[in-house]
Amino acid sequence: MWIAIAALNLALAVILGAFGAHGLKTYASTEQLAWWHTATEYFFYHALGLLALGILAKVAPQLPIKISFSLFQLGIIIFCGSLYLMSLGAPRIFGAITPIGGTLMILGWLVLAWNAFKYSK
Repeated sequence: MWIAIAALNLALAVILGAFGAHGLKTYASTEQLAWWHTATEYFFYHALGLLALGILAKVAPQLPIKISFSLFQLGIIIFCGSLYLMSLGAPRIFGAITPIGGTLMILGWLVLAWNAFKYSK
């Protein structure tokens, strides 16, 4: 299941990246295109992180990944989602929740590091 969710995230990241590169150029301002680009970059990084977690679940089943996986996924939705919405013309107030998503992504990495240290003993 973990790898399937990661693959769906990666497919969606490609679709949204292509839309930003081809469909959004005539509609969006330079600032909106920059937001879209940032959202897509972080989407890809963290979708690849999800894939890595899915692989880790197979090769190191003792390593708990559920919390990191959930934090990454929620972070993607909030961080990238808020930037995508602003890129499409939503009010800039959505930028106020962007850091929440970023914080969730950071926490996902920190939880993974903690668990890796804890279970390496």
